Amino acid sequence: MKKSMIGVVVVLALIAIMLGGYIKKQIEASEDVAEQSKIKGYEVDLVNAEFGIQKGQMAPDFTLETITGETITLSQLKGKKVLLNFWATWCPPCKEEMPDLQNYYDRYAKEENVEIVAVNLTFRQNSIEDVRLFAKSYDLTFPIPLLHKEALSLEKYKVLTIPSSFMIDTEGRIQRQIIGPLNEETIQQYLSEIN
Repeated sequence: MKKSMIGVVVVLALIAIMLGGYIKKQIEASEDVAEQSKIKGYEVDLVNAEFGIQKGQMAPDFTLETITGETITLSQLKGKKVLLNFWATWCPPCKEEMPDLQNYYDRYAKEENVEIVAVNLTFRQNSIEDVRLFAKSYDLTFPIPLLHKEALSLEKYKVLTIPSSFMIDTEGRIQRQIIGPLNEETIQQYLSEIN
């Protein structure tokens, strides 16, 4: 009888140790995610890019319908600087940057000759109505084209992580790519450095 009790106690002790180790790893992982969420977007090295688009290349053109039913063609924006942003409503960093995009758009876009084009990855959304409700809740007034097929974001722009933003000059050439959320100050800095 004593041997079986000792066996049970040993098994329970091993389970408690394993469970404690598992809980500790989960807490550490949560802390890592929380720490990483504080990091703002980072710039991609487009000069030495091994694949995808490179600095100075013409931005791949597209024509998409917006949430307001209008169409927007990227090449028709030549003559303006363009902040091309890929995002989704369920993406926490996308939600974080939207107020900064709108604040920049309201305060500086007109005088600095900038258009913000925020392409929603609609093929990953529950519905277009979700996108409309999101835009309304954030009071977004810049164009929001709806991307129903993955080809543009993945094949042409090589977007694997959202939010991803491209800074396009007045000639329609890509000058920067930023992965992760932008803040108003960074937007202004990056766009002021291109023609």
